[in-house]
Amino acid sequence: MKRPKVDYGGFSLRRIREPRFSHLLLLGGWLIYFAFYFITENLIPEGRLHVIHCGLDDLIPFNEYFVIFYAGWYLFVAGGLLYALLHDADAFRKMQTYIIVTQALGVIIYLVYPSVQLLRPAVFPRDNVFTRILGLIYAFDTNTGVFPSMHVAFSLAVLSAGLKDRWLSAGAKTAMVLMVVMVCLSVCFVKQHSALDVFGALPVCLIAEAFTYGRSYWLPRIAGKKDPDEDPAKSKEEKWEEKSETAGTVRI
Repeated sequence: MKRPKVDYGGFSLRRIREPRFSHLLLLGGWLIYFAFYFITENLIPEGRLHVIHCGLDDLIPFNEYFVIFYAGWYLFVAGGLLYALLHDADAFRKMQTYIIVTQALGVIIYLVYPSVQLLRPAVFPRDNVFTRILGLIYAFDTNTGVFPSMHVAFSLAVLSAGLKDRWLSAGAKTAMVLMVVMVCLSVCFVKQHSALDVFGALPVCLIAEAFTYGRSYWLPRIAGKKDPDEDPAKSKEEKWEEKSETAGTVRI
């Protein structure tokens, strides 16, 4: 059985505020984030920057092959958002809300405690396609505004939504976990972040998790209440027919 899809038939910008399409307004959060990203990356005086470094950074060697996972992150996050956008408006709404919370907290930290890392190699030890790709990344992505790592935060946002998705197989969820682990490692091995940036993203994500899923997902489980969607007497088809009334999904 194929997973239901969100029905965007009849969509126009004039109807974006209607309940059926209103989740799309959350995409505007990216425009605000990128505006502040430009400010924190380019307009903060160098004298205000705090160097982020720890002993663990010195133990992690530069390895350009990890750029595969670092660059793959863009597809991972975009693919996760697109998947939810096409199949479950409510899941998309929560995933994007999680991301917006991490973006807001990240920007506040970047402005209050501007950061920089000085871990990038002055000269690449090898010349290959991976170092050339990494050179391009270095060119457009400065080494400022690094604590906490948004690479880690956005990855965990997608993973959190994916692990709660009953339609994804155990294999798909395992692959997502492995991808997030590799992304977290990659930011350190390609010298885009200090290990502190990775650890710093964790409390930010805990706040986003609590804000997004605390009341609807975690509190009922902590209280031992049964999730009606987990009723074994109901088939996936029946559950989706109920959700379709409010989530704008259509069976295909």
